[in-house]
Amino acid sequence: MTARTGRKIDVEKVNVLIFGAGAIGTYVGGSLALAGNHVVFVEQAQGTEELRVRGLRLDLTISRNSVFEIQDSSVTFASSLEEALKSGSFDFAISALKSFDTAAALDGMKPHTDQLPPILCLSNGVDNEPAIATVLGADKVIAGTVTSSVGRRFAGDIVLERLRGVGVAEKNPLSLFVAELLNAAGLNARLYQRAADMKWSKMLSNLPANATAAILDMTAAEVFAHPGLFRLEMRMLREALAVMRASHIRVVDLPRLPVRLLALGTSLPDFIARPLMLKSIGGGRGGKMPSFHIDLYSGRGRSEVDWLNGAIVRYGEKAGIPTPVNKLLTETLLGLNCGEIPLTGFSHQPEKLLSLL
Repeated sequence: MTARTGRKIDVEKVNVLIFGAGAIGTYVGGSLALAGNHVVFVEQAQGTEELRVRGLRLDLTISRNSVFEIQDSSVTFASSLEEALKSGSFDFAISALKSFDTAAALDGMKPHTDQLPPILCLSNGVDNEPAIATVLGADKVIAGTVTSSVGRRFAGDIVLERLRGVGVAEKNPLSLFVAELLNAAGLNARLYQRAADMKWSKMLSNLPANATAAILDMTAAEVFAHPGLFRLEMRMLREALAVMRASHIRVVDLPRLPVRLLALGTSLPDFIARPLMLKSIGGGRGGKMPSFHIDLYSGRGRSEVDWLNGAIVRYGEKAGIPTPVNKLLTETLLGLNCGEIPLTGFSHQPEKLLSLL
């Protein structure tokens, strides 16, 4: 069995340190605070001041039929790790950072490794946990993933759009305790025996109509409705699955996320797979743009594509598996983000992108 919830136990109230107060950090940290725990967020100085004034607002209508505002001592906000550590010790920490922010955060952790507890890493991609382990030690990292869909209105204000859950790798001695703590906060946590299976399966679910939608400035529904782009997406997923097989990594279902069904879809004839993918991914997102698109049009010049599609390319090179589609998507989107390619260079021009293959 690849996953289990663990037996139900009473969890004591704890002190939690959270790196990042974006959508996932606010949702998980705010839920832990609502369950009676004390949560300290580490965020950039500008964001910290805004959070101190507003507090947190969690629209959990779909799961708890309520909107919660948190402006009491259960949550505090620090503009640096040094400031956060002055408030006392922590039972465990959570990294809810974008993958491109992990390296800078780890630089800030290096002087404080002895004071830091194990970190549950909820960042997308498969390279964040190894990076954390290099700095803090393997015993201080717990692989994790969030499958719930969370929207961010502005700093500290989120809406839970779809309740799924949280995956936690069970290798660490603290894993069961963390999973039960998350469950006590209504986050639907499950334990997974193999961290790589869990993290790669989540990455696989993040790939469809993400890079392509960002490059072309098209919705997921528009991407899957185009026959050529649909075939491109299927090739991209097949490359990822080939790398996983070569690396002895299995596809597993995640909390309320049937990833094995997604993988199965890549082996079906197009006339069967296309309407299924269009409904499950294109229809599921509606008009909401994927994360790569949001990052590209934010103007920050950074993208997680190198930690997802780019990871497929790197691991494929190690395993001797060709990954031309993932390489094309990675290089093109990175070029758009850094300004080497004009932002409108591929906008609504699917044939131009397809011609590069």
